[in-house]
Amino acid sequence: MELRFPLFIDLRGKKAVVIGGGAIGLRRAEVLARFGAAVTVVSPALHHSVEGVVHIPRPYRPGDLEGALLAVAATDDRSVNQAVTEEARSRGVPISVADRQEDCDFFFPAICEGPGLVAGVAGDGRDHRKTAEAARRIRQVLEELV
Repeated sequence: MELRFPLFIDLRGKKAVVIGGGAIGLRRAEVLARFGAAVTVVSPALHHSVEGVVHIPRPYRPGDLEGALLAVAATDDRSVNQAVTEEARSRGVPISVADRQEDCDFFFPAICEGPGLVAGVAGDGRDHRKTAEAARRIRQVLEELV
């Protein structure tokens, strides 16, 4: 079993770049923006608009990760995701890759929020239902702490 270290960081005002404007990429962009990151999404089109996120309406280009604290590769094109991963690695930018877990430097947990509290739940990738159930139960406990 692969254990992952939970790391909580202050994203306020920090640049996060998401390559890909589909459902997965935008879900990631929404979470990052909710936690205060300055999010840029690079994609020819967006699945839906996201408030507070800058959209660059074109395909990925090398250099798009300049100045980023972290990056997400979430296109439906493996070669693009690989190019983004390579740029992130060359720049020392931690990356989450939607279509290749083994390329990820960090993983998006199930976010559980309560008054003044946040918890993240991440599994080992083998049982998504178990992770979802754990997150549901933690959310319930956090709501009861009002």
